[in-house]
Amino acid sequence: MQTSAAHARAEIPSILEPEPFKSLKICLLGYRSKPHCGGQGIYIRYLSSALAKLGHKVDVISGEPYPELEEGVRLIKLPGLNLFDKPNRITALRLRDFRSATSLFEWFSVLTGGFPEPYTFGRRLLRYFSQNETDYDLIHDNQSLCYGFLGLQQRGHQVITTIHHPITKDLAIALNSARNWRHRLLIRRWHYFLHMQSQVVKKLTHLLTVSAQSRHDIAKAFKISETKVSLVYNGIDTVDFSPKPEIQRRPFRVMATASADIPLKGLDFLLKAIAELIPRFPDLNLVVLGSPKPGGHTESLINRLNLQEIVTFVNNLTTDEINQCYAESSLAVVPSLYEGFGLPAGEAMSSGIPVISTTGGALPEVVGDAGVLVPPGDASAIANAMADLFEHPDKMEQLGAAGRKRILDKFSWDVAARQMTRHYLKVLQNVNH
Repeated sequence: MQTSAAHARAEIPSILEPEPFKSLKICLLGYRSKPHCGGQGIYIRYLSSALAKLGHKVDVISGEPYPELEEGVRLIKLPGLNLFDKPNRITALRLRDFRSATSLFEWFSVLTGGFPEPYTFGRRLLRYFSQNETDYDLIHDNQSLCYGFLGLQQRGHQVITTIHHPITKDLAIALNSARNWRHRLLIRRWHYFLHMQSQVVKKLTHLLTVSAQSRHDIAKAFKISETKVSLVYNGIDTVDFSPKPEIQRRPFRVMATASADIPLKGLDFLLKAIAELIPRFPDLNLVVLGSPKPGGHTESLINRLNLQEIVTFVNNLTTDEINQCYAESSLAVVPSLYEGFGLPAGEAMSSGIPVISTTGGALPEVVGDAGVLVPPGDASAIANAMADLFEHPDKMEQLGAAGRKRILDKFSWDVAARQMTRHYLKVLQNVNH
């Protein structure tokens, strides 16, 4: 693992000199592209914008929830049932949906504990391309890994897909945290789409990922060669996520971004670290960008640790509001057990906030020596790192400046878009030869 991380650091691109590129017609795909939380929606938004700024013509085809796109990027809506955002999934089926085998399958699958959206998005995608004339140079999928996307490749379209990390990691961690055999059964049911993804991955010609660690894990999970997976690092929005010196930071305000009830994100360990530190730092408070399941595991843990007055959850924030949260915080913690890249770490660093991060997955590739790294799943290590920074404000200031510089140098979206364009042109050149 250490060898992989060292190799990754050597591959990270620095700021690139501007250079002209051939303008391409690019189609980006997202089966669900929630704009402000969840890495997939963020990836679609910023990649499409950065590619458009380079002069490419970019369309985004997305299922619900739809992304927020910059001017100059066209959104083509491919609506599904979006049942996970409906208050009553049983009655959500409309009369016209009964005429669609795809909609009926989606509805029944969700009601029985499945996650069918990648599969059903693929079916709708194939129908769209069958009914509409398109002349894209390249179609770029964002981790649906669905049969429909494979169908586009089989029809002669030039396709590429980004795999942020293998969802097998999520499955393994969720199973390890399961309460009983019934819970494990539900977890396996939810992740049944992995069967499709494992088949599709092996047949796709062009695979892409966002970190060296993910490349290694993808190859291992899907039993393919690492050489089949190319690497282009994610970008970070260094404009929206930038230091705000006019906003006063609140001492002992800690921020985290975490899907509260997903074990992979490691929020449990941060909450336990907070509880450990309260006697030493009574003004300590935590703001979590996310929402816990009412009556779920996270709420129960907060009650057991008596943190009801210490922890605040915020969600459905705009980018400006998220940046405001960063600006008001003195410290950001990324407690994830695994990340295929680590956008929350990068956004916090870009905002000039000192970061404590675990070494889970690709996080060391992003954070480097510009943050404090601790082992994943270790609440005491998180607590000790937080205490050290609270007691040494000069160190916090230095880390905040170092983090901002690292993101500007290595992970801006301009850098990412230029690297991506080079990859697109390489793919197209190989096809033409």
